[in-house]
Amino acid sequence: MLIVDTGPLVAAADTADPAYDRCRSLLESHPGPLVTTSLVIAEAGWLIRRQLDLQAEVLLYNAIADGQITVADLGRDDWARMAELIDTYTDVGLDAADASIVAIAERLDQTVIASLDERDFRIIRPKHTEAFELLPGLA
Repeated sequence: MLIVDTGPLVAAADTADPAYDRCRSLLESHPGPLVTTSLVIAEAGWLIRRQLDLQAEVLLYNAIADGQITVADLGRDDWARMAELIDTYTDVGLDAADASIVAIAERLDQTVIASLDERDFRIIRPKHTEAFELLPGLA
Protein backbone atom coordinates (compact mmCIF):
# COMPACT_ATOMS: atom_id res chain seq x y z
CA MET A 1 0.00 0.00 0.00
CA LEU A 2 1.13 3.51 -0.78
CA ILE A 3 -0.60 6.56 0.69
CA VAL A 4 -0.59 9.28 -2.00
CA ASP A 5 -0.66 13.03 -1.45
CA THR A 6 -1.65 15.69 -3.98
CA GLY A 7 1.80 16.55 -5.36
CA PRO A 8 2.63 13.22 -7.01
CA LEU A 9 -0.84 13.00 -8.61
CA VAL A 10 -0.48 16.47 -10.12
CA ALA A 11 3.16 15.98 -11.16
CA ALA A 12 2.41 12.61 -12.79
CA ALA A 13 -0.27 14.30 -14.92
CA ASP A 14 1.89 17.21 -16.08
CA THR A 15 4.80 16.43 -18.41
CA ALA A 16 6.16 19.95 -17.79
CA ASP A 17 6.43 19.36 -14.03
CA PRO A 18 10.05 18.89 -12.86
CA ALA A 19 8.94 15.87 -10.79
CA TYR A 20 6.95 14.28 -13.65
CA ASP A 21 9.33 11.38 -14.35
CA ARG A 22 9.90 10.50 -10.69
CA CYS A 23 6.22 10.64 -9.78
CA ARG A 24 4.92 8.89 -12.88
CA SER A 25 7.45 6.10 -12.41
CA LEU A 26 6.60 5.71 -8.71
CA LEU A 27 2.84 5.60 -9.24
CA GLU A 28 3.07 3.23 -12.21
CA SER A 29 5.61 0.85 -10.68
CA HIS A 30 4.39 0.61 -7.08
CA PRO A 31 2.53 -2.66 -6.52
CA GLY A 32 -0.19 -0.74 -4.67
CA PRO A 33 -2.81 -0.26 -3.81
CA LEU A 34 -2.47 3.51 -4.20
CA VAL A 35 -4.63 5.03 -1.46
CA THR A 36 -5.64 8.65 -0.91
CA THR A 37 -8.53 10.71 0.42
CA SER A 38 -11.37 12.64 -1.18
CA LEU A 39 -9.77 15.88 0.03
CA VAL A 40 -6.58 15.06 -1.87
CA ILE A 41 -8.57 14.15 -4.99
CA ALA A 42 -10.49 17.44 -4.84
CA GLU A 43 -7.25 19.40 -4.47
CA ALA A 44 -5.46 17.42 -7.21
CA GLY A 45 -8.41 17.68 -9.60
CA TRP A 46 -8.58 21.43 -9.17
CA LEU A 47 -4.83 21.85 -9.68
CA ILE A 48 -4.73 19.53 -12.69
CA ARG A 49 -7.59 21.41 -14.37
CA ARG A 50 -5.95 24.77 -13.59
CA GLN A 51 -2.48 23.70 -14.81
CA LEU A 52 -3.55 21.48 -17.70
CA ASP A 53 -7.15 21.09 -18.80
CA LEU A 54 -10.48 19.43 -18.19
CA GLN A 55 -9.46 16.20 -19.98
CA ALA A 56 -6.48 15.74 -17.67
CA GLU A 57 -8.79 16.13 -14.69
CA VAL A 58 -11.15 13.52 -16.18
CA LEU A 59 -8.21 11.10 -16.44
CA LEU A 60 -7.68 11.42 -12.67
CA TYR A 61 -11.30 10.47 -11.97
CA ASN A 62 -11.13 7.61 -14.46
CA ALA A 63 -8.08 6.26 -12.59
CA ILE A 64 -10.31 6.04 -9.51
CA ALA A 65 -13.20 4.49 -11.45
CA ASP A 66 -10.80 1.93 -12.98
CA GLY A 67 -9.45 0.96 -9.55
CA GLN A 68 -5.94 2.37 -10.08
CA ILE A 69 -6.44 4.70 -7.11
CA THR A 70 -8.45 3.89 -3.98
CA VAL A 71 -10.14 6.72 -2.12
CA ALA A 72 -10.27 5.87 1.58
CA ASP A 73 -13.35 6.86 3.53
CA LEU A 74 -12.74 9.31 6.35
CA GLY A 75 -14.44 8.29 9.58
CA ARG A 76 -15.28 10.35 12.64
CA ASP A 77 -11.97 9.45 14.29
CA ASP A 78 -10.10 10.57 11.16
CA TRP A 79 -11.88 13.94 11.22
CA ALA A 80 -11.09 14.34 14.92
CA ARG A 81 -7.42 13.54 14.25
CA MET A 82 -7.37 16.00 11.35
CA ALA A 83 -8.73 18.75 13.61
CA GLU A 84 -6.09 17.90 16.21
CA LEU A 85 -3.30 18.00 13.63
CA ILE A 86 -4.44 21.29 12.08
CA ASP A 87 -4.70 22.83 15.55
CA THR A 88 -1.29 21.47 16.61
CA TYR A 89 0.52 22.56 13.44
CA THR A 90 -1.03 26.02 13.01
CA ASP A 91 2.42 27.56 12.68
CA VAL A 92 3.10 25.61 9.46
CA GLY A 93 -0.40 26.08 8.06
CA LEU A 94 -1.17 22.37 7.74
CA ASP A 95 -4.15 21.99 5.41
CA ALA A 96 -7.01 19.50 5.48
CA ALA A 97 -5.68 17.40 2.59
CA ASP A 98 -2.32 16.86 4.32
CA ALA A 99 -4.01 16.22 7.67
CA SER A 100 -6.23 13.62 6.00
CA ILE A 101 -3.16 11.83 4.66
CA VAL A 102 -1.66 11.66 8.15
CA ALA A 103 -4.95 10.47 9.65
CA ILE A 104 -5.37 7.57 7.20
CA ALA A 105 -1.68 6.66 7.37
CA GLU A 106 -1.99 6.35 11.13
CA ARG A 107 -5.25 4.40 10.94
CA LEU A 108 -3.93 2.04 8.26
CA ASP A 109 -0.54 1.73 10.05
CA GLN A 110 1.39 2.96 7.01
CA THR A 111 4.72 4.75 7.30
CA VAL A 112 5.44 5.47 3.63
CA ILE A 113 3.78 8.41 1.87
CA ALA A 114 4.11 9.56 -1.73
CA SER A 115 4.46 13.32 -1.37
CA LEU A 116 6.48 16.22 -2.71
CA ASP A 117 5.67 18.18 0.45
CA GLU A 118 8.86 17.49 2.37
CA ARG A 119 8.39 20.46 4.71
CA ASP A 120 5.02 19.51 6.25
CA PHE A 121 5.52 15.77 6.37
CA ARG A 122 8.99 16.09 7.96
CA ILE A 123 7.62 18.34 10.72
CA ILE A 124 4.58 16.23 11.61
CA ARG A 125 5.10 13.64 14.33
CA PRO A 126 2.73 10.74 13.63
CA LYS A 127 1.36 8.70 16.51
CA HIS A 128 2.40 5.30 15.11
CA THR A 129 5.99 5.86 13.95
CA GLU A 130 8.89 8.20 14.57
CA ALA A 131 8.63 9.76 11.10
CA PHE A 132 7.22 9.13 7.64
CA GLU A 133 9.31 7.83 4.77
CA LEU A 134 8.60 10.08 1.78
CA LEU A 135 8.70 8.93 -1.81
CA PRO A 136 9.80 9.64 -4.50
CA GLY A 137 12.42 11.54 -2.53
CA LEU A 138 14.25 14.69 -3.45
CA ALA A 139 15.51 15.09 -7.00
